[in-house]
Amino acid sequence: MKITVLDRVSFTNGDIDFSSLENFGEVSYYDILPFNELVLACKDADIVVCNKAPFDKKLLDCCKKLKLIAIAATGYNNTDLKYAKEKGIIVCNVPGYSTVDVAQHVFAFILHYANKVYEYDMSVKSGDWLKSKTFCYFNIPLCELKGKTLGIIGYGDIGSKVAKIAESFNMNVIVSTRTKKDMPYKQVSLEQVFKNSDFLTIHCPLNDSTRHLVNKNTLGLMKKSAVLINTSRGGVINEDDLKWCLDNNVIAHAMLDVLTYEPMKESCVLRNCKNITFTPHIAWACKESRQRLIDLVSNNIQCFLNNM
Repeated sequence: MKITVLDRVSFTNGDIDFSSLENFGEVSYYDILPFNELVLACKDADIVVCNKAPFDKKLLDCCKKLKLIAIAATGYNNTDLKYAKEKGIIVCNVPGYSTVDVAQHVFAFILHYANKVYEYDMSVKSGDWLKSKTFCYFNIPLCELKGKTLGIIGYGDIGSKVAKIAESFNMNVIVSTRTKKDMPYKQVSLEQVFKNSDFLTIHCPLNDSTRHLVNKNTLGLMKKSAVLINTSRGGVINEDDLKWCLDNNVIAHAMLDVLTYEPMKESCVLRNCKNITFTPHIAWACKESRQRLIDLVSNNIQCFLNNM
């Protein structure tokens, strides 16, 4: 059994154990490759493990022996599922492996904004506390989360975990989701979740119905004091519209872990935008989560082999 692991650099900086994959056969590892090298790496593989490599029709036609694409991610928008099915290639992903980490990151964003730890740290280190006439100073406004409304778009594993954490801060949780679900929170329309949220966090997949869900019209419904958080997929946001709304104080702040094009490009309109906080798509990337991802990919491969 020949296994090709692509995008290795997306999973590890040398801290992840891949031995569970090596139990299945001969494994070859590659980092990010251009198309012609992707073809060479995959043309004789029975199984490919990938994260962001684009398995479109052109590449799939070059993979004559391929039986399984084991996507080491929750999202599968980089693979042409319909064409893979036509060719008899099984595609599997790994939902749920990063639920705890992404929910944690959402609250890292929220607490970063609410408690201004970075700003006060910089202030103290610049000597402001040394000059203070009182035991403390609070010239940078702080925000108590109790009673604030957290709006959640999408109520899958991550959305529901975020809601549960919000409860511990005594936040008011409202949820907008495509289907009626049994939940202990108020389910509202998309319009209402934009209108009523103090913090709005997005946890829906990227598809035709959610692309540019966040745009000038929906942002215009929000409170001027509201904060937008996105740890899902960059394409859910119309970035030109978000820049305009931030520059014109339509909302107070945006906190983004994802962009439409990654890594960030020089031409990214949000790059030097005001009132924005970035992290480089790391909400999922705690070591524990990355190891769990590889172990679950191995489990998917085992299930596939058991049913061959």
